[in-house]
Amino acid sequence: MTDTGPVPENDAQDAGNFCYRHPDRQSFIVCQRCGRTICPDCMTPAAVGVHCPECVRESRASAPRQRPAIIRSARRLTAEGQPAVTYSIIGVTAFVFVLQLVFGGLIENYLVYRPVFTALLPWTMLTSVFLHGGFAHILFNMFSLFIFGRIIEQSIGRARFLTLYLLSGFGGSVAVLLLNPGGGVLGASGAVFGLMGAFFVIARGLGGNASSILVLVGLNLVLGFVIPGISWQAHVGGLITGALTAFIFMRTRSPRQKNRQILLTSGVAAALIAITVTAFTAIFTR
Repeated sequence: MTDTGPVPENDAQDAGNFCYRHPDRQSFIVCQRCGRTICPDCMTPAAVGVHCPECVRESRASAPRQRPAIIRSARRLTAEGQPAVTYSIIGVTAFVFVLQLVFGGLIENYLVYRPVFTALLPWTMLTSVFLHGGFAHILFNMFSLFIFGRIIEQSIGRARFLTLYLLSGFGGSVAVLLLNPGGGVLGASGAVFGLMGAFFVIARGLGGNASSILVLVGLNLVLGFVIPGISWQAHVGGLITGALTAFIFMRTRSPRQKNRQILLTSGVAAALIAITVTAFTAIFTR
């Protein structure tokens, strides 16, 4: 508080009535935190009264640091118990879809799976899972992934879920190579059907009622056969691979069986690779 009355001479000479940072400036403003005299140039308004520069720095240094909103959101999504892999796959798929809209055929030429180019572009057997043919296509698949992915990921863990998703997508591409070698495929449908198959196996393994998922899987399989342009081959391949992978996970749940689980899961991947090499050789190099 500033005293507007006349200042006695002895007070004017008192060092306590001068700014501690500017000894030549007389002032009667006091820092509410440390009690030192400060001039108007050195004061910072606070919730109560004013503070000196040193007290302001100390207050800021001791205050908890506020992370940017995007970092706080990312930490919440990746916190323990959150289906971070499911959300990440949805995010990557959406990003790739935007690239498709921007660059069109340039992206699809190198990422869509076409069996005839298996030897030349083998990675497309996996990358095709992240591409889609339109808004309805990606919305349906990502909604299904959101529904099943969160439940399964929280049940089996992030690493196993990612393995399940990729193997199911790979299995769908292998089925396309076997059953429709002259065609091609893009979309997450094979991987999503793998999640459905895994959900059924896990639910049955835990003693749950899985009849509703059978109806859902059957209905979607029928639609794949009836509606033109849908790769029912990828659906079947993903469904079988996902169910088999989940069966391995359920049979090797004990921590003591971790190495066996890794070995059997690697065996599924190796079998898919072997089928791919054999089928491609038989179909395209004869």
